[in-house]
Amino acid sequence: MKNRQEVEGIIEWFRTHMPDPVTELEYSDPYGLLVAVILSAQCTDKRVNMTTPALLERYPTVSELAAATPEEVYPYIKSISYPNNKARHLTGMARALVTLFDGKVPEDPEDLQKLPGVGRKTANVIASVVYQKHVMAVDTHVFRISRRLGLSKGKTPLAVEKDLNRHFSPGLRPKAHHWLILHGRYVCTARNPKCESCGISSFCDTYNKKVKQ
Repeated sequence: MKNRQEVEGIIEWFRTHMPDPVTELEYSDPYGLLVAVILSAQCTDKRVNMTTPALLERYPTVSELAAATPEEVYPYIKSISYPNNKARHLTGMARALVTLFDGKVPEDPEDLQKLPGVGRKTANVIASVVYQKHVMAVDTHVFRISRRLGLSKGKTPLAVEKDLNRHFSPGLRPKAHHWLILHGRYVCTARNPKCESCGISSFCDTYNKKVKQ
């Protein structure tokens, strides 16, 4: 596990080189982001951004999506991974929003997880990105980067989340989430990570073990 000095070194590098990270999902309101995040599971943000405009043009409000069937939604998202499941999640999510929250996307991650298709990661993304809640969303990139760097040895997303919460102060967590995602997407990729051009390789447990071999 990283010591405080190493963690501060990682934070300082990101603050310098990525001062204002934001989600790459395109959205205009909490409803739009919730739809996009549900669609983004095991799918690229680029593909989601190609899909959501037509979907949200057809279903611009929660109530309109709630009135739709999965079969009606499917054609708009058929290019997305697992479209059948996600069509069910989207319509179920919208109906639950209408029934439980008067059509408004809640701020509390616990409330968000009452919606179909919304797990802990998705709930934390919405809470942190839209409402700036001090929560850490752990997706596949965050999970991989945290373990490679040595920020966590956790074997589950929840275990990694708890370790990251210890490393990053509450106010820094929404930003740190984006730091790790973007670093994982463009530098510390799942296959063939770009270690030689990585600005934080000196802090990376995996890289340092490789160098010593």
